[in-house]
Amino acid sequence: MLRIIHPIPDSMAPQRSTTADKNIVDRTRSSRNGELARALRETRNRLANSPGSPGFDREMLTLHGRATIGSATTIPLLAFAAAASGMIAGMGIPQIVTWAAATSIVYAVIALFARRTGRLAVREGALAGIRYRFLLGHCLAGLCWSWFVWADCQICQIDQFPVVKAVVLLLAMAVSAIFSFALSGALLCTFALPAVLFAAMSVRTGTPVDLVMAGLLLVALPFFAYVAGHLRRSAIMLLSFRTEKDGLIAELETANAISDEARRRAEEANLAKSRFLASMSHELRTPLNAILGFSEVMSQEVLGPLENETYRDYARDIHTSGKHLLELINEILDISRIEAGRYQLQAEPMQLAEVVEECCHLFELKARTKSIRLVQDYESSLPQLNADERAVRQITLNLLSNAVKFAPSGGEVRVQVGWTAGGGQYISVRDNGPGIPADEIPIVLSAFGQGSIAIKNAEQGTGLGLPIVQGLLRVHEGKFDIRSKLRGGTEAIAIFPATRVLKAHPTSPEPQRATA
Repeated sequence: MLRIIHPIPDSMAPQRSTTADKNIVDRTRSSRNGELARALRETRNRLANSPGSPGFDREMLTLHGRATIGSATTIPLLAFAAAASGMIAGMGIPQIVTWAAATSIVYAVIALFARRTGRLAVREGALAGIRYRFLLGHCLAGLCWSWFVWADCQICQIDQFPVVKAVVLLLAMAVSAIFSFALSGALLCTFALPAVLFAAMSVRTGTPVDLVMAGLLLVALPFFAYVAGHLRRSAIMLLSFRTEKDGLIAELETANAISDEARRRAEEANLAKSRFLASMSHELRTPLNAILGFSEVMSQEVLGPLENETYRDYARDIHTSGKHLLELINEILDISRIEAGRYQLQAEPMQLAEVVEECCHLFELKARTKSIRLVQDYESSLPQLNADERAVRQITLNLLSNAVKFAPSGGEVRVQVGWTAGGGQYISVRDNGPGIPADEIPIVLSAFGQGSIAIKNAEQGTGLGLPIVQGLLRVHEGKFDIRSKLRGGTEAIAIFPATRVLKAHPTSPEPQRATA
């Protein structure tokens, strides 16, 4: 049904009553300054793990220690395999077995030192000493391999015994290059002396095959050193990437700690605000009710006439200002309760169209004063809605107040009630006022926010009307939508979900929906 109502002046008195929220939430939380300081300290420590720093050197030594422990049996097995081959070839058993045992003992000592170092908390000043001890162990291993090169076998059945030694040295170099890359200089400390000794012995014998193998060893040593260096650079790059990742994670943890601290302070400030408003509501309303009562008695001359007209005007001004202040206090308390989650719904079955029609009747006088045409369009046969009637009335009054406030003189305000496409019900209030710029809509929807047009308007409000509408719809599980176009009017739509409709949505006709 569609009706155009030309308002008729009618006296009306505010029927709105609100009570102070006496339920003050007392919630305390421990400070997180300790967590924040700890996160900052961990961030500095992680960011210090860069090449050349003590933390980075510690990582490289740890990596070398793990590789040494992992390969603790590889070189000794190679040594005993070489010893077994020497015994088969006819070398003296005490000599070759003693060499293999000494080599195994040296590598076992290096592995034990690596295991002990890995279990201890290494101090920054001890890093250089640990590195020198590792290099010393590899130098001892180099002496063992030099012993192997120096060993001779006059009665061996293998014609090219130096070739066999060169092959064993090449295998040992390859294995060491793979497992000792993390420690710079480890490969050279181990095999520089054996390679030079083998070359000197080959020059002394002058055998072409020995010279070729000596040249191969002298070329293989820098080659394997290059391979070890390449592996070390790759490890450094991976550690750098991991350090950067840890640094980013630490920064995120720091930011989270700072954010948590800021949120905690904001929650405490919001709690203090709610506590203050709740505790001050009674103190504010008690003297205000006295002011309203006495000013109304004076303005209506209940106790006798006032001879001075100016005094009567002052009494009326006091009463009007008091009512405005009371409405402001009520709005602040409402938004405070909604933000604190303390707004209690008193849901009961109600007819949405009837409540909206009553609210429109309250605005007829104001609309007629501004020559605004108030058009009501209610869909027929709407079932009851399970909602808080006071909250629905407040939603409608706030939307109507904004529409009438910004509609131009001689303009139109259209109010619609009907079905939503999802089976719920909606209230739509549309005016043909100046509209709201798109970038100012978030400001308008925030508490105490006002657009540029509202600021210039002579009838400025508190900026709490639409936030209260949003909050009341949120506690009803509903939604609020505002559509506006600059110089094209504004439509505000309050949507109640289908779960609050007490009757199933009709199958036909097609549900209607307010459009901008």
